[in-house]
Amino acid sequence: MTSDSGAGRVEVAAGARLHFGFANLSLAHERLYGAAGVALDEPRVRVEAAPAAGVDCEHGEARGYAAAACDLLGVDGARVRVREPLPRHMGLGSGTQLALATLAAVARAHGRDPEVRARAPDLGRGGRSGVGVAAFERGGVLLDAGHPTERFTAEPPAQGDWTVPPVVARHPVPDDWRFLLVVPDADPGRCGGDEDASIRRVVEAADPAVADRVAGVLQRKLLPAVVDGAVERFGDAVRAVGRLNGTWFADAQGGVYRPPVGDLVAELGDAPAVFGAGQSSWGPTVYGVTDAARADDARDAGRDALDAAGVDGDVAVVRGRNDGAAVTGLDGE
Repeated sequence: MTSDSGAGRVEVAAGARLHFGFANLSLAHERLYGAAGVALDEPRVRVEAAPAAGVDCEHGEARGYAAAACDLLGVDGARVRVREPLPRHMGLGSGTQLALATLAAVARAHGRDPEVRARAPDLGRGGRSGVGVAAFERGGVLLDAGHPTERFTAEPPAQGDWTVPPVVARHPVPDDWRFLLVVPDADPGRCGGDEDASIRRVVEAADPAVADRVAGVLQRKLLPAVVDGAVERFGDAVRAVGRLNGTWFADAQGGVYRPPVGDLVAELGDAPAVFGAGQSSWGPTVYGVTDAARADDARDAGRDALDAAGVDGDVAVVRGRNDGAAVTGLDGE
């Protein structure tokens, strides 16, 4: 996280993230979860905060995070405004980025260190995947270590009763890589208690052989492709990780990809400008991997995929992000 501010009115801006999938969901292996993903430069959440006598926030979700942040930091209050939100529950990490941006804004407004990794669990974030927290901290292509499998319980732990999984691999996104985002007009992805229940059912039934295959893709394809700057190999690797994860989630979401994601992924699979496509988290956002030279063609492919699937939606091509959230002082403007 970068900062050029002291105490006073501040703004925190954080980009979205893509979640490619988990390394393991089987109780037969020593570590559970272990998420892979990438930080994006756009879309962004922007949160403004200033010291106040109490909590003043018109955004319902952010107000809860602001109140929790004030309690964690031991400060009287803050005036918080969400100037630009991320789309909620669309597979872009909106909850974690809003929570951490709010925490960081309140902390910096009071001249405090937000300690986002340590405090994220107290905001209900980072319980399974550490990609969102790591994206907020430093950006890049990310792989976290997951949790010891022995800690898995049938019921989710109490809020805050976990630590955010540590990052085991982080590499900068090559400058010329781009990510196609196709966001269909579809129901939001799962969240909260519904997500917890679905994950528990998946974990209890997950085939350990799938985890072995995912591990091979991560170690022998995805990470080497990032280091080599090989965008086509990277796209193929994230497509494979997403498809393998989908075999775990097929019963929970109605297929390897949730509707209408499967149709979009199939269409993008035939597009020469898109090197790999998949579903981010629970969707419905579909991502595609491309590069700067093919960005316009990839954008057209995204629109064509929506048309072929018979759904409306939004299409964008964005850069990866290699920095954490930015903090800007606003006093004196």
